[in-house]
Amino acid sequence: MRWKEECVAGWGRALQAEAEVARPERMGDLPEDLAPAIGGRRSYGDAALNGGGRAIDMTRLDRILSFDPASGKVEVEAGVTIGTLLRVFAPQGWMPAVMPGTGFATVGGAIAMDVHGKNHHHAGSFGAHVTAVSLRQAGGEERITPRNRALWQATMGGLGQTGIITRATLQLVRTPGTTMEVRERRAEGWDEHLAMLDASGATYCVSWIDATATGAAMGRGILEEAELCATHKPAAAHGPKVPMDAPGFALSAPVVKAFNALYFRRVPAEGRTAVRPMAEFFFPLDRIHDWNRLYGKRGFHQFQCVVPEAAKGQLKAMMQEIAGAGLASPLAVLKRMGPGRAGYLSFPTEGYTLAVDFPNRGRAAGLIERLIDMTAEAGGRIYLAKDSLARAGQIGAMYPDLGKWRAAADKADPGRIFETDMTRRLGLRGSE
Repeated sequence: MRWKEECVAGWGRALQAEAEVARPERMGDLPEDLAPAIGGRRSYGDAALNGGGRAIDMTRLDRILSFDPASGKVEVEAGVTIGTLLRVFAPQGWMPAVMPGTGFATVGGAIAMDVHGKNHHHAGSFGAHVTAVSLRQAGGEERITPRNRALWQATMGGLGQTGIITRATLQLVRTPGTTMEVRERRAEGWDEHLAMLDASGATYCVSWIDATATGAAMGRGILEEAELCATHKPAAAHGPKVPMDAPGFALSAPVVKAFNALYFRRVPAEGRTAVRPMAEFFFPLDRIHDWNRLYGKRGFHQFQCVVPEAAKGQLKAMMQEIAGAGLASPLAVLKRMGPGRAGYLSFPTEGYTLAVDFPNRGRAAGLIERLIDMTAEAGGRIYLAKDSLARAGQIGAMYPDLGKWRAAADKADPGRIFETDMTRRLGLRGSE
């Protein structure tokens, strides 16, 4: 296996590291000297980085191994993307039960982060629909199922620390077609926005929120509710590719504020309903290749938290802090979440999740650090798939099962060969 020195970055590009990377073509090509696995590199921070070490890129291990059209069970290699599963199986009447906001995420990455989607309040997290996983560990290959409780829960959302995920069996769900009926409505302010989220009975529900609006308009946004349709319509071809890093003024406060005001008004006051191809609803940003370059060469940070319903007041205070700072980008999302989570370090918990992108400049890091503290005070947690700024010692209070996860991870990986820059930064594996 050939190792090549390269600069590895998360999707946010604010954190980067030099590492030796190998890209096996087949499972038999996996090196004997194992290293942390990386997939589509859609985690935003340093979860996939191993500065000064090695990493194994799993994206070429992307074969669909078997599919049962009667039960909807599919076995795949870890490098298969969520978008590929949707494209291949939706025309056959099946689709992944849970999909994140990008189709470029790999199955291995989706398991390692126990991702959630726009239907979390109904379907739970991705790991709830995984029935078996194969792990390559220092002692060889092991196939695990939920019956192996501790190792299973340490693997779902476990940041790849229990071994290299090589294969997985997923339970797909039925779909009558390849389109979605999407209803969009405007929320004029924070209280109305949360009331609309609370009242929604839609299978899929997500909101864009204007993170720059202040005063009476603070918290305004657009609620999207969607249901599966029994019609077929192919997704549009991919759109433009961002050819270069955008200049700093492209996301300056006046530009973002003006864009957000126009975007809010694109939906008429009475709302509107349209039928869209699935991929356009689930993966709206995938149509713009390399959209992360819009933040410039310094990249960006994303802050994502979830807080319990009882912490509505604290979440509003966080939103006011964000809006008042004038640092947010147009990309900001608010969702209602249910209780479903599959692992010790799985992010989802019942309540509200808020995600906001900030260009990596000026006072953004300080603002995000304050928001992390406010999240902890609210009894919530941050999403490790998005984090790049949290400090060691902050995670234990947010993730009460950290001790159980650490014990299982240390048993599975006693030599700590799968540690990454993130696990070291946050002290997740504990002291040596």
